[in-house]
Amino acid sequence: MSQQLTLALSKGRIFEETMPLLQAAGITVSEDPEKSRKLILPTNDPNVRVIIVRASDVPTYVQYGAADFGVAGKDVLLEHGGEGLYQPIDLNIAKCRLSVAVPAGFDYASAVRQGARLRVVTKYVQCAREHFAAKGVHVDLIKLYGSMELGPLVGLSDAIVDLVSTGSTLRANNLVEVEHIMDISSRLVVNQAALKLKRERLQPILEAFEKASKAG
Repeated sequence: MSQQLTLALSKGRIFEETMPLLQAAGITVSEDPEKSRKLILPTNDPNVRVIIVRASDVPTYVQYGAADFGVAGKDVLLEHGGEGLYQPIDLNIAKCRLSVAVPAGFDYASAVRQGARLRVVTKYVQCAREHFAAKGVHVDLIKLYGSMELGPLVGLSDAIVDLVSTGSTLRANNLVEVEHIMDISSRLVVNQAALKLKRERLQPILEAFEKASKAG
């Protein structure tokens, strides 16, 4: 029983884009998390199961050994800090970018140049703080969990720091991207104890993931 492996995934894009990598390792998940209410999904391998958790919780489940490995975005790992996690592979999936956006017509460059104190809403407080500190820009960061785009529209903030993939949500809300902070993709994270104790079971899966992510 000790050799059972638990993989933590979040619903949506990460789950969908991890499926081909799992298949490369000979593992298929028996149920669709979008249709099933189950939070623990069996696979065709009796010793591998998938748990469905919120994206921002993946590193925590892996860190404390409730999951042996998981897939999490670089954004989530930077906010979490990555303690107790081994991050062996950038899977090159769920790609997007972390950017600063402001309402169309807001002169961001001159606000920054004049040393104005900007109010910024974001879920990524750690990344935003480091970005603005490195530029010497004074900001008040307001943490939100929901739609960042609403912040500037209702006067809560001057700018947002958020993930952008196509930019269509920004455009729909009359916001423009003014600064690219970093590219984001999802990484495989492994519990350090599991890496030692379950190496025999984990290693072939990690190798298959790595090979498939490079081929993709």
